[in-house]
Amino acid sequence: MNGSIAAKAPQGKGRTKQANAGDEHLFDRELVDLPPELRWREWMLRVEAVIFAAAEPVGRETLARVLGKDCSIDLLIDDLRAELRDRPYEVVVVAGGWQYRTRSRFAVSIRASQASTRGGAPALSDFEAMVLMAIAYFQPITRGDLSKIFGKEVSRDTIASLRSAGFLASGPRSPTPGAPYTYVTTKHFLAAFGLETLRDLPDIEALEDAGMLSRKGMQDEALDAAEGEEE
Repeated sequence: MNGSIAAKAPQGKGRTKQANAGDEHLFDRELVDLPPELRWREWMLRVEAVIFAAAEPVGRETLARVLGKDCSIDLLIDDLRAELRDRPYEVVVVAGGWQYRTRSRFAVSIRASQASTRGGAPALSDFEAMVLMAIAYFQPITRGDLSKIFGKEVSRDTIASLRSAGFLASGPRSPTPGAPYTYVTTKHFLAAFGLETLRDLPDIEALEDAGMLSRKGMQDEALDAAEGEEE
């Protein structure tokens, strides 16, 4: 009996692939039977639906799968943004794709409502937030180098917590003795904090020049945060 089940499994899988291929073939991207105005409108609705339904920012390649080959995605997004101008949410570029975000001026109202919201950054301890900020600015960076910045050991548990939240990934091996792993931030980090690329991080030298941040200050704040957690 096991043999017959095993024999049937690939056939079922093959039928599924054939069905998917059939769906792909039948899907009308070009909409040539519609007048230009209605065609554009349908493409806009498709883009809006895909971005709305997606759990992560939607890239250009994904949107192209539901649009005609001559459709300008950028112009379509511009028209969609114009249509949403008076709405409390908008389409923004984050992590190399498009995503719906509530406009910042409604943040106070949302917090006051105490409604459960989707997405966003999970709660981090003060020390985890400081470590994540250091990695974002100085990546790729080893755990040993992080410990030097903070003047105390950055534990594997802290790194594991940030990795579990989807903010960190392993970078290239360091050329230093022992070739330890380095750590880098992920696309999920960009999406969670509303950044299109790492270039959107505030310039650390400008922050230092303005007296808003210093590397020594980062170390002192991290030590205070770590001591608070220990207490």
